[in-house]
Amino acid sequence: MDIHTEHGSTPPKKQKIYQILYVQVIVAIALGILLGHFYPDYGASLKPLGDAFIKLVKMIIAPVIFLTVVTGISGMQHMGAVGRVAGKAMLYFFTFSTLALIIGMIVGNIIRPGDGLNIDPLTLHSDKVTEYAAKAHDASIVDFLMNILPTTLISPLVSGEILQVLFVAIIFGLSLAAIGEKGKPIVSFLNNLTTPVFHLVGMLMKFAPIGAFGAMAFTIGKYGISSIGNLMMLIATFYITSLLFVLVILGLVARYNGFSILNLIRYIKDELWLVLGTSSSEAALPSLMRKMEKAGCEKSVVGMVIPTGYSFNLDGTNIYMTMAALFIAQACNIELTLTQQFTLLLVAMISSKGAAGVTGAGFITLAATLSVVPSVPIAGMALILGIDRFMSECRALTNLVGNACATIVVAKWDNALDQTTFDHTMKNPTLSTTDINPTAKLDT
Repeated sequence: MDIHTEHGSTPPKKQKIYQILYVQVIVAIALGILLGHFYPDYGASLKPLGDAFIKLVKMIIAPVIFLTVVTGISGMQHMGAVGRVAGKAMLYFFTFSTLALIIGMIVGNIIRPGDGLNIDPLTLHSDKVTEYAAKAHDASIVDFLMNILPTTLISPLVSGEILQVLFVAIIFGLSLAAIGEKGKPIVSFLNNLTTPVFHLVGMLMKFAPIGAFGAMAFTIGKYGISSIGNLMMLIATFYITSLLFVLVILGLVARYNGFSILNLIRYIKDELWLVLGTSSSEAALPSLMRKMEKAGCEKSVVGMVIPTGYSFNLDGTNIYMTMAALFIAQACNIELTLTQQFTLLLVAMISSKGAAGVTGAGFITLAATLSVVPSVPIAGMALILGIDRFMSECRALTNLVGNACATIVVAKWDNALDQTTFDHTMKNPTLSTTDINPTAKLDT
């Protein structure tokens, strides 16, 4: 059944162009760039607008994940399905995260964007780099795994730690499913609670243009287009590599699974523009989950794959890590042997999981990698600290597309995809995607 209509009800009216969310965000981004460029001081002062919007979205992330996962799992017929979905998701994440690391390393070796800078590592120092290195030192695998376990059953809903929320939601959903009839009133209540929560998501998304405007004005006002200077080659290389990863690698995965990556990108364009404007992939998490459900993916799969993917399926971050490490080595005239590069790759595979979910994770994982591979000076991170804001947008965009693709693929693998709804959505990716339509009734 089309989730926008039920029992012959009329579909939503076509929105006027100025009412479309992604159009509003595009205009806001353009205005933010102009303001930041011509009035940099005033533009930089608008940072609180972007921060406030991201905080508003983070406020609703924990309830969205909890309700989606609990109601999805409690409706499963077999408890083994939870472990099966999680296993397939982790297999997908590991495969493509590793592939992203390898691609970043290959491109970095071919284009060599750091050649010619001739930087003396002894001249590099930055208090900010030291701060990131300290965070990376604290982000061990054991600490990361221990942090998944919450202090209390309800503390994750207060702290907003994504993996803790996911952990509590899974065990609570399993508990509800196990008690059968006695749990049905609670499941019914949570299903009903989903409607106002997602309506709230729709309300918050109306502030997206303001958030994007403030965030972009700050970025351009503080750093300026000219500040990236001769580092443009690294930025261009990273953007092109990420684009090729999405269009070629994920494109082939999508084709093999019966859909077009370009249609998927059109379907989630609201979320992509939102991420571009705010440099935060978390800003789009609630509405991305809703859209994946609307596309025909079962709620339980959406609830498992997307929140987990935000920590484990970071394709953009992985491309950035190996490419940035090679850039620093090339800039400092350090030639890495194949063995050293292979070691770098292995360490990056581990550190990308150890620092997952931490604010500034891209830079922290890079620090964690370089701290274990002494061949590349960790002080070299000062070279790319100034442009990290520009690269974080590409990381977030690539991560978002990767997680949307992963959700569809895992759902298909687990026979948890409504193929009719999905095919209709992919053939008409621009229809009814301009808002969340939170009042639409969903089959549960």
